[in-house]
Amino acid sequence: MKAVPKFLFILFILLTTNSWSQDMEYYINLSETTTDRHEKLTALDSVISRAKVTNLDDFIEYSLKYIELAKEMDSVEAAARKMINVHYSLSSVKNEPRQALTIIDGILARKYKITDSYLLGGLYLKRGGSNYKLNLNDAVEDYKMAIASFSEKDSVFIADAYLFSGQAYSNMGKFVPAGESYRKAYNYFEALKDYEYMFYAQQGITTMFSMNGFHEKAMKEREKNIKKIESLELTHHLPTEYYNQALDYEKIGNTIKYLEYLFKAKDAIDNSRENNMEISNEMYVYAELVDYYCESGQLSAAEEYLALINQFHENSQDDLITSSQYLGANAKYHFTRGEYDIALDYAQQKLVKAETLKYEENILSSHKLLSDIYYAKGAFKSALEHEKAYSELKDYIYNKGVANSLAYYQTLYETEKNEKELVEKSSNIQLLEKDNQTFKKLMIFGGVALLLLFGVILLYRNQLYFKNKKILQEKFSQELIVSQEEERMRISKDLHDGLGQRLLVIKNKMIATGDAETKNMIDETIEEVRSISRDLHPFQLQEMGITKALEHTVTQIDENTTLFISSEIDNIDNIFNQEGEVNIYRIVQESLSNVLKHAKAEASKISVKKMANFVVISIKDNGVGFDFSEKLQNVKSLGLKTLMERTRFLNGQMKVESKANNGTTLQFQFPIA
Repeated sequence: MKAVPKFLFILFILLTTNSWSQDMEYYINLSETTTDRHEKLTALDSVISRAKVTNLDDFIEYSLKYIELAKEMDSVEAAARKMINVHYSLSSVKNEPRQALTIIDGILARKYKITDSYLLGGLYLKRGGSNYKLNLNDAVEDYKMAIASFSEKDSVFIADAYLFSGQAYSNMGKFVPAGESYRKAYNYFEALKDYEYMFYAQQGITTMFSMNGFHEKAMKEREKNIKKIESLELTHHLPTEYYNQALDYEKIGNTIKYLEYLFKAKDAIDNSRENNMEISNEMYVYAELVDYYCESGQLSAAEEYLALINQFHENSQDDLITSSQYLGANAKYHFTRGEYDIALDYAQQKLVKAETLKYEENILSSHKLLSDIYYAKGAFKSALEHEKAYSELKDYIYNKGVANSLAYYQTLYETEKNEKELVEKSSNIQLLEKDNQTFKKLMIFGGVALLLLFGVILLYRNQLYFKNKKILQEKFSQELIVSQEEERMRISKDLHDGLGQRLLVIKNKMIATGDAETKNMIDETIEEVRSISRDLHPFQLQEMGITKALEHTVTQIDENTTLFISSEIDNIDNIFNQEGEVNIYRIVQESLSNVLKHAKAEASKISVKKMANFVVISIKDNGVGFDFSEKLQNVKSLGLKTLMERTRFLNGQMKVESKANNGTTLQFQFPIA
């Protein structure tokens, strides 16, 4: 019985695939034989839409044919749209950034014919993506042009441009503009509720911790990022995170963890091959493995990964980033084998590529490698020249990192006291280590010290500003709650004394006329008005006291809903003032309302205990539970935020315990004055 459905399914797939292939052949033949250019353009579009999901090479080939034909027909916007569509496959997956750049430049030469802001901004954005692999300065300028070209409706692409600018600035060692770009990108993605790309911006900020020398902080934040990636199933981000984590462990001297995370990165790449991962990610990891195995003398293992690097490089020679990895890995391998002339050639090429790209980390490692090679060859003068260049660049990066670190923290990241202490401690240690340097370096550190002092002052003022802002926000929230209660009381009183009384007069007149049906409708209306009035303001507080009001609320729920509810309520009358009692009543009312609306619970229990110095209110249910931190961050979840504001109004504490399918416990503790 099971074989028939399986056979039918396979037959369906075969028939569908065959039909799809026949369509492709038809449209390819039409595009090659027709003399009508409009018909040819339509046929090419049909080929592209089918090839995109079946054959990457065909998708790229026919997209480029479409672009050329569209340009010949002066359909510049059509060409721009197809270029934006094919860019990632051409520039990143196939690693042909220079070819992509040439095509985009050809379209932008007639940009005056492009009226759509998305298309014009998109071309600059994609050109920046290609230049990112060729020249970071040019990439930054492209991203600026993209931001200027997009309109307000293109906010998601503006966010992308800021994100990519941050990455480019960061790789150039320009941390202040990088931090500002990451912050703007994060804010855009947050407004768009694009949580994956919010993670990208956060990832960039974390990387800058490492680049500024705060490796332990970077690793701590990256572990949080990795857990978030796994929970959101965004596994294609894992290779980059594992690779960066490995580098930070290497920098703090933890070789075991370095190797562990390096192999985690390799495994993550192996598990993500079907996602068309960028070659540069693989090259970074494999080049690092070659370096490790060369350092440990395991040349056979190094050769295995070097072969993969060489294979990838055959199709990515225009990409300066991957070329640098290829050249560096080969230089290291031949240097380890004692083949110094071959190693020297590779290392010199790597330096040229790194300087063209302006990637400081690669320039630094190139000078170090060249110094080692020249020293091994006995060319001590050349070795000394590269050692000097290495030291000067390393000092420059260090000094720039120290000068930028506090501004970076103030602009972009946490302002808590422990972060300030971390910056000061790291800077002081580094200053002590450099204390015996030359007079020139002492003068530089004097300037750095002034920058640090200025940064501390700015940081203190920033903390003071946010503290005062928080106090004002809390005061406003509390005054808003009081104002809401007063307005509710006024509306409730108007309903009760105005509309309610008029309905009673109408009811009495109906009794006189004997119209029973109308009288019943008026009775129902009067009851609805009373119910609304009670919900708007709990007059039972004045009539019965807070204790009886809470008991009455529980009774109403028990009688009018399917929820089984039990209670243990101590007498807490006359403990709190009128505003306090209203807030406690609202807290219980809102909590029970959440149980009824969201918990899907069968039973609930409310406990009100009067202690020596506190009143403790506990509300439990056996419902589905929820993630408190996620709900709290949800802008639509005003209920929890209101509960917290009312609790703060009473100087109390609120505790939430909730797990999926294990129910929820809300506990409130209020001090007795």
